[in-house]
Amino acid sequence: MGSLQDKCVVVVGRGGGIAQAITLLARSEGAHVVVAGRDAAALAEAYDDDGIAAETVDVTDDASIAGLADRVGRVDHLVSTVSARARGNLADLDRAKLRLSFDTKVIAPAMLAKHFAPRLNKGGSIVLFSGVNAFKINVGYLGVAVTNGAVDFLTRSLAVELAPIRVNAVSPGVIDTGAWDSLGENGKRDYFTHISATNPARRIGTVDDVAGAVLFALTNSFMTGMTLKVDGGEPLI
Repeated sequence: MGSLQDKCVVVVGRGGGIAQAITLLARSEGAHVVVAGRDAAALAEAYDDDGIAAETVDVTDDASIAGLADRVGRVDHLVSTVSARARGNLADLDRAKLRLSFDTKVIAPAMLAKHFAPRLNKGGSIVLFSGVNAFKINVGYLGVAVTNGAVDFLTRSLAVELAPIRVNAVSPGVIDTGAWDSLGENGKRDYFTHISATNPARRIGTVDDVAGAVLFALTNSFMTGMTLKVDGGEPLI
């Protein structure tokens, strides 16, 4: 019997990377998982498991979120992995990209919580995603920092307002996903080498590291309002 046996877990995000690792781990722990994103067909193709169902949702559209909640019905846990990054120095920041980042990673989870909270079973929880730049300031990541910092505050606010529903967040550091492919092969390798050499863990994080933290947040019934930092200790240096 897994720690999520016969539970229903909704994972909002794409069909790869961290969202996929969370989905597969939850499934291995006995959960029925509903994966939701803009392209339900692509999500369905990412999994070959009758215990994983795919749904469509646009997290920037409240009607779409409400429709997803109505279709899914009663659930035990909700995990929002959605994000849109507004990287760049202040001089280069684009208002539209910054607005999209905030809308996707802060307002969207708030609306997901609004529509799913009434449908959460007793003992249910919500897990959101912040990020290391909320806790370690780096030039070029202003938009990312303020967005992730807002998620940290949103987590604590929801934990109080929605109690006894538990609300926690996970804050990943540099994780080996496709998020860094835009740096190019050499740029990604050099960046990963630098991070591995300087963070206290002396390595890059994996999607399984993050998924394990999410599982802990889902199953620890005495933890709420917390942000779990899965970042190799990077903010310490």
